[in-house]
Amino acid sequence: MTRPGTAIVTGASTGMGAVYADRLARRGYDLVLAARNEARLKALADRLAAEHAIVVDVIRTDLTARDDLRRIEDRIRADSAVTLLVNNAGMGTPRPVLQESIDFLEHDVIGLNVVAAHRLSIAAAQVFAERRRGGLINIASIAALHPEKTNATYAATKAFILTLSESLHATLKPLGVRVQCVLPGATRTEFFDRLGIALDTRFPADKVMSAEDLVDAALAGYDQGEIVTAPSLPELADWDRYIASRHALDPNLSHRKPAARYGLIRADD
Repeated sequence: MTRPGTAIVTGASTGMGAVYADRLARRGYDLVLAARNEARLKALADRLAAEHAIVVDVIRTDLTARDDLRRIEDRIRADSAVTLLVNNAGMGTPRPVLQESIDFLEHDVIGLNVVAAHRLSIAAAQVFAERRRGGLINIASIAALHPEKTNATYAATKAFILTLSESLHATLKPLGVRVQCVLPGATRTEFFDRLGIALDTRFPADKVMSAEDLVDAALAGYDQGEIVTAPSLPELADWDRYIASRHALDPNLSHRKPAARYGLIRADD
């Protein structure tokens, strides 16, 4: 059987990242697992290597640190076996933007959710395009679709990932490279524990998905060729209508004159 190559998974020590590592190992991928918790990474790597007879490399990394980020980028560019990048690492904040440290928002939240994810996405896009094969999975959030309901900076970072992924899809599809953006809702992981949020009191039980179900659905969406996968969304047609309504604006988004509703009628009009 032909092996699918090597998958790089960021934020792989816990939660969705660890589940992605497990599911990709079952598919026969060799793995490069990156996260800050080296002990957890090694334990996961040892288990997956033993269970699936694959090669698993561990890279302890803080993706907000420039040198660490470059190490992952270098692996993408130098290792011809790499065929898939799962950009899973991310960070949130429990406080509204008006109560949060701007340094934390800029260095940590934007640094991880935007700067690191962007750099690795573009590196993978450039390499995979040249090879005419490969796949990129970016983990965003449903926060990208309703920014008024969460921290402004966090929501903006996830909207960035969604837009980045959609644009990269348009660029890379003709070159044989797959791009998928995943929009998780509330998911039972340590993400909320790190924020000090009691998940079971913040959300009704029927609104919280397990990390296992989330990743299994996301990979099913990837197999089906979805560009954007919202695992909780019952009907794909709902997403298609959303995209269609967005594109319906296109003919009127750029004109020589302002719209009449602004009342700026001049003599030369």
